[in-house]
Amino acid sequence: MTICFVSEYSVERLAVTRRRKKVHGVEAVVLVGGKGTRLRPLTLSAPKPMLPTAGVPFLTHLLSRIKEAGITHVVLGTSYKAEVFEEYFGDGSRLGLELEYVVEEVPLDTAGAIRNVADKLREPDVMVFNGDILSGVDLTGIVDTHRKHEADVTLHLVKVADPRAFGCVPTDDEGRVQAFLEKTENPPTDQINAGCYVFRREVIDAIPAGRPVSVERETFPGLLSEGKRLQGHVDATYWLDLGKPEAFVQGSADLVRGVAPSAAVAQPGDYLVLEGSSVHEGATLKGGATVGANCTVAEGAVLDGAILFDGAVVGENAVVERSIVGAGALVQAGAVLRDAVVGDSAVIGARCELIGGARVWPGVVLPEAGVRFSTDA
Repeated sequence: MTICFVSEYSVERLAVTRRRKKVHGVEAVVLVGGKGTRLRPLTLSAPKPMLPTAGVPFLTHLLSRIKEAGITHVVLGTSYKAEVFEEYFGDGSRLGLELEYVVEEVPLDTAGAIRNVADKLREPDVMVFNGDILSGVDLTGIVDTHRKHEADVTLHLVKVADPRAFGCVPTDDEGRVQAFLEKTENPPTDQINAGCYVFRREVIDAIPAGRPVSVERETFPGLLSEGKRLQGHVDATYWLDLGKPEAFVQGSADLVRGVAPSAAVAQPGDYLVLEGSSVHEGATLKGGATVGANCTVAEGAVLDGAILFDGAVVGENAVVERSIVGAGALVQAGAVLRDAVVGDSAVIGARCELIGGARVWPGVVLPEAGVRFSTDA
């Protein structure tokens, strides 16, 4: 097997972007304050938007899309492990952006977090992103919809096969939002809130400051009752909430393979190997697998849609499918991981089997054949 080593993200990759219309008079707010509890134990050491995804912190992919749309001023609303973001991204100049940071000292919910960064804003229109959504929507198209309809707020809406697990957002024939409905067994529409908005600056300034405020339960219903125009921008492009391990694995694999767009992926392929890693020619990598920097993958190992964080080791004939192996973790010979999460520096003993959502906390050592789901030990 020929191994292609891909260096870590650099600004040059952002320079090679699709030629698209650029927006003007728009800045961005990215909300990255959540604790990412659904992704534990991975988020015990890093915020969810900073977890490696297709070789770089996930937030890099979102910032690349924002830059691609022509937006250069970005404010990050941080809270959990807030210092990590600025330590990595700095002032944003490496990405061709101007980044600023605002720390949320107490939980303020979505609208409260948006209001919390208002002092940093300076443009008439503000594009707001949830920091854990992977999307292929044309950002300039959302802004065009917003301005065409002179909306107070425009929401990116996506159609999903089963909207029962989401809040639904019905719209009229002109795309004007009619209501915000909680989860229901009989939803009247398949349109859901996709976690990306364009706000007129005055709307942000009117959000109550200094207390928790929800966009879905307070801000948007309040605007509707006041007769304000909330516009839906509905599309059927790629969209994925990366909040759960299975979605996180899928999103990373889709980025590697080019199914999900990102200017931070140099060249899509069936797998990605970062510099400093050693992959035996007898190993099999497929399904959008990512091997982080300074990893080792032994002969006969199979990585299918897997993510290895930096310094991970996978032994001979081990199988890692749709699973995440944390930094410095060791998966010994013959072990099988399917839909599992292994924390940093953990050891999975030889011939162990972890399947169906199993999670191993950082530093835990499982002995040889210590956990199995079959009897052929």
